[in-house]
Amino acid sequence: MSSQGVTQDTELDLKDVELSDLDTEKQPMNASPPLAGSPGSLGEKNGVVKVKVAEDEEEGELAAKFTGLSKEELLQVAGTPGWVRTRWALLILFWLGWLGMLAGAIVIIVQAPRCKDLPQQKWWQKGGIYRIQPTENFQDSNADGEGDLAGLKQRMDYLNSLKVKGLVIGPLHVNLKDDLAGTNLQAIDARFGTATEFQEVLQAAKKKGLKVVLDLTPNYKSQSPWFSPEIFTSSDFQDKMKAAIDFWLKEGVSGIQIGSIEHVLNETQLLIEWKNLTEKYAVDDDSRVLIAATHDQDPQSIFSLLNETEAVDLLTSRYLLGLGQDGQGDTTARLIDNYIQAAGEKWPSWSVGRPSVGFVGEQLLRLYHMLVYTLPGTPFTDFGDEIGLWDLPGQPAESKLVHMRWDNTLNYGFSKDPQLSSGERGVADSNVTVQSQRADKSSILKLFQDLSELRGKERSLLHGDFSRAASSTPSVFAYLRVWDQNRRYLVALNFDLTPTTVSLKHDLLPSEATAELSTLPHRELKQQLSLAELSLGPSEGLLLSFPYVA
Repeated sequence: MSSQGVTQDTELDLKDVELSDLDTEKQPMNASPPLAGSPGSLGEKNGVVKVKVAEDEEEGELAAKFTGLSKEELLQVAGTPGWVRTRWALLILFWLGWLGMLAGAIVIIVQAPRCKDLPQQKWWQKGGIYRIQPTENFQDSNADGEGDLAGLKQRMDYLNSLKVKGLVIGPLHVNLKDDLAGTNLQAIDARFGTATEFQEVLQAAKKKGLKVVLDLTPNYKSQSPWFSPEIFTSSDFQDKMKAAIDFWLKEGVSGIQIGSIEHVLNETQLLIEWKNLTEKYAVDDDSRVLIAATHDQDPQSIFSLLNETEAVDLLTSRYLLGLGQDGQGDTTARLIDNYIQAAGEKWPSWSVGRPSVGFVGEQLLRLYHMLVYTLPGTPFTDFGDEIGLWDLPGQPAESKLVHMRWDNTLNYGFSKDPQLSSGERGVADSNVTVQSQRADKSSILKLFQDLSELRGKERSLLHGDFSRAASSTPSVFAYLRVWDQNRRYLVALNFDLTPTTVSLKHDLLPSEATAELSTLPHRELKQQLSLAELSLGPSEGLLLSFPYVA
């Protein structure tokens, strides 16, 4: 056979070689196949080479060696005394651990301080009330020189920005001075608008979350707001009053205010009947309030009114008239303590009263705002006090019937009537307007809005306990508002016209507190201040906060 033939018979064709899937590195190189029966030859067929790898044999041996225990063997081992004791020990340890954790959780729950139940509060206890009285001086819509219901509706966005809970408007009813026959308690005087416009005001206020209280003092145009004793005590007049209260509550007002309440003190039963009417229309969160107002300034007379008007929800007065003008915080502290003590369980209310504001500077007015919005009770604010309306060009306003000042246009935006009797003209440099203060972060308006917002959302200010802090300086009145585990507040009011440094002490006070609000525009806030040496500016009010510590 020729050499070419031998080569063809012995040469492996690579296309016919089956490669092992187990290890490509052990595949045979192209070469002559071993002779049959020679060492290493496992046999061949049709030119196919099969190679047995040693690792396969080792894996097979290992698999055969570690086959594990059979079911019978496992059961036999599990029943041995050693394993039984081990299982019981592990089971006992598990339950002891579980019981220990349960006991620990119970101890934590029992020893942890419990949160107080929140007291149920009516809407008038949750924030301030803004008095738009007299309503004819707030906003004129038709250039006749008198404020009206349509003008009030136009300013609803502004009223909403004040963060108050309710408005007091009126009286609006038809009243012929000192004439009972010419007085209609259920009809709106045409100079204010129509019944439809009244409903529009109620709906606009409702959309903003504001309640509207209507003043129903009967003879409001007279110096004798209740006509005469003969008329007031007559059953005919009393029936008309009850019918009028019932009528306006049906119309949708959230409460009734009765002015000059000192004139009706002998009619306690009548007050109870009025209160029954407001309660009759109370539905869920839509409670109806009965407010009694007095112009009395004598503290003892006011304390008597508190006791004799238990049927009403709120009593407003001029109790704080002239507050702080002696520069002594001690005097203010005594006034506040005496009023709270006289009120007893009755929910208090606070107001400075418009006539007093004209005789104080803006800085003291700021102090008043901080005081009434941080005391326990409902704060009342007269329109314009939030911008310092009575503190105009260095002197009090010329007329008690001052109009609201919105901007620096004609009549300060109150009316477009060029013949307005007061002759009010806007001046370009006046900063006692809503427009000039709205964008000014240092304005009294901004301070008022911040205080009003805090008063409506912070639990310690909403319904917290009130307690005085010991002050090392007589001019500084300081007190705490604390509710359970919520953030707590310290109020420090310096009634002196000069700066002072004071040390404040109370069992609940830490060494430092955070400055939240100040009546001084330049005060840097959110700073930790030492309460042992607290520096206060002239007539500065400072609101500080500190956390609850268990």
